[in-house]
Amino acid sequence: MKAEFTAIIEPAPEGGYWAICPEIPGANGQGETIEEAKDSLRQAIELILEDRKADILRGLPEDAIQDKVLIG
Repeated sequence: MKAEFTAIIEPAPEGGYWAICPEIPGANGQGETIEEAKDSLRQAIELILEDRKADILRGLPEDAIQDKVLIG
């Protein structure tokens, strides 16, 4: 899956950086560098989206149609 999300990155008081993604509530990351914080955030976004998808798919009836939607 390829998508683009917003990363808001701020210096952490104890050093390093914090990152959040406003489009995905609960997605956050941290790292010693900006790149580490972004990578940590990317991993968090992937895990959250995978978990949400698995949760939804568990409750689908067998006759539900599963297809793709392209954005942008």
